[in-house]
Amino acid sequence: MVRISLDVMGGDYGPEVVIPGAARALERHPDIKFVLFGQEARCIELLAKHPKLKASSTFHDCEIAVGMDEKPSQALRRGRGKSSMWKAIDAINADEADVVVSAGNTGALMAMSVFCLRTMQGIQRPAIAAIWPTLKGESIVLDVGATIGADAQQLMDFALMGGAMARALFEVERPSVGLLNVGVEEIKGQEEVKEAGRLIREADVEGIEYYGFVEGDDIGRGTVDVVVTEGFSGNIALKAAEGTARQIAEYLRAAMSRTLLARVGYVFAKGAFDRLREKMDPRKVNGGVFLGLNGIVIKSHGGADAEGFAAAMLRRVDARCSVCSRRRAATSQSNPEMTHGRNAKGHWTDAKSGARGRCSHDAAPHRRPACRACRCNRCCRCRTAGNPDAHAAGAAQHQFQ
Repeated sequence: MVRISLDVMGGDYGPEVVIPGAARALERHPDIKFVLFGQEARCIELLAKHPKLKASSTFHDCEIAVGMDEKPSQALRRGRGKSSMWKAIDAINADEADVVVSAGNTGALMAMSVFCLRTMQGIQRPAIAAIWPTLKGESIVLDVGATIGADAQQLMDFALMGGAMARALFEVERPSVGLLNVGVEEIKGQEEVKEAGRLIREADVEGIEYYGFVEGDDIGRGTVDVVVTEGFSGNIALKAAEGTARQIAEYLRAAMSRTLLARVGYVFAKGAFDRLREKMDPRKVNGGVFLGLNGIVIKSHGGADAEGFAAAMLRRVDARCSVCSRRRAATSQSNPEMTHGRNAKGHWTDAKSGARGRCSHDAAPHRRPACRACRCNRCCRCRTAGNPDAHAAGAAQHQFQ
């Protein structure tokens, strides 16, 4: 079971999109439990239209909804402790949720997330990581909007976090990492990017394979597993790719309806065009993960529809599995006490007592390090604990969540 906290008031359309999106996600993954935060007057009628969602969720009324045009500082002052966004994030601290999803104001969401959850040790600024479809499969691109004008050290942090996320999600032992630049030559680019390349090369981190500089067209080619950039250029690249996908789709639609012969040809090739549309649909890859925080925060596109919002939740349900790996990457060295306690068959082993158990979830197993607080290993979905007594006595919640 995965518990998802939702900022129902976030996004351009608020509960009119978030609630139907949550209902779609629940249809595909009935094991999800939702914790909803929003204004009761706008949400209750919509929630009544989805009885299964209502039965699988708890609703909390909130006084304030953070506006999409509010400055982060204003949103923080006005909404601290009272807004749907703040309460949704704070649900992780209260151990009411494992993941928070919001389509709200990016700056406000980042500010509140940092204030509530704090950054991991050694991380200066968080980053938003997006899953990017490529000719070879998928890549991770970060940062796509959290940190504008990152310096060399921050870019190096992004490389480490992105590499750790790729190891956890793609199961690649040494993911390749490239720095986005205006050319592949070492003499090109901003000083911060060139300095970041030097730092990564000299660090010679065991968990990543530094490729060097990559250009914009390398993102779609899948040249590397992880593309690192600062938030300004990353966000522009993301929006440009989404716009290009929609543009091509419109071109194809217009071409297929232009003549009778084209319509007949479309009928025969409908299956191929459906697969193409599915692959090019930006909604399918909606949702960016905030890396570098002591908790999982997912930012959905503010203009996403119900299908896109559902995708933001479903494609990132397994994001919880990468948090410990990202913690290790953030400190750029492994903790010798953190051992992998689940094998390929889904068994867990307690690091202290040696007690063993079987994960009850039937999905593919997830490799998880032991919790730093209580030394237990458990599946990110079934929440089986290897050492519950030590956990209850020693920690408010598992530190790999």
